[in-house]
Amino acid sequence: MYKLMIVDDEAKIRNGLHHYFPWNEIGFEVVAEADNGKAALDYILHNPVDAMLCDIRMPVMSGIDLARELQERQLKVKIVFLSGYRDFEYARQALLYGAMRYIVKPTKYEELVEVFKKVKEEFDAEKGQSQPQGQLDNEAETDEDAHEPQGYHEKKIEAIKAYVQEHYASVTLSGTADHFHMNLYYLSKYFKKWTGQNFSEYLTSVRMEKAAELLQDITYMTYEIGRMVGYEDPKHFSRAFRQYFGVSPREYREAER
Repeated sequence: MYKLMIVDDEAKIRNGLHHYFPWNEIGFEVVAEADNGKAALDYILHNPVDAMLCDIRMPVMSGIDLARELQERQLKVKIVFLSGYRDFEYARQALLYGAMRYIVKPTKYEELVEVFKKVKEEFDAEKGQSQPQGQLDNEAETDEDAHEPQGYHEKKIEAIKAYVQEHYASVTLSGTADHFHMNLYYLSKYFKKWTGQNFSEYLTSVRMEKAAELLQDITYMTYEIGRMVGYEDPKHFSRAFRQYFGVSPREYREAER
């Protein structure tokens, strides 16, 4: 069971999501509730949490601010945002801070099931295991691809890379798997096998190379470039850039002049 936390300032909604939804049947255990982002962060700092179903607009600390804090502290909690506001800006920020999905209230039962099944699949893929159905899908795809020539695989990898290069600011492993109609776990293994890189490593390289290219244009501020390549928080972008190139974005720009 993966540990789930529900964060919403409305007690009725928290109670309904906690007690009237079959979390155990899809692999989750609700371990805590919180009525604002600050309370949720305090809990997570002292207790293990794998995933979070979180409202966006809350008192004390919003869901977006909570997601940013988790990202800056490098706390790997998968977030599904829940909000009654049909606002594109909120959805964009949710995705940039690592949210797996943005769901608009009132949530449909089937949609919640579908979203958290995908969250579980991603957890399973990261751990090197999948659900029995996922394993069957994986084996079927492996058997099918085993008879294809090398050129087929090369073209398939080229297509996946092209998709990442086009959507680098918001692309995810789960979204890419959906786009290519592939099992999440299988795509992760397949990409590693044929490129020698993890999917996340390749995505980071695409984002960093694009950032380096944009730094040549002095009309952009470094924080603007960070946002353009998928990093809403300037500190997170600067840290990722330094890890990749060995220098900060500003130092890189000065050296290139």
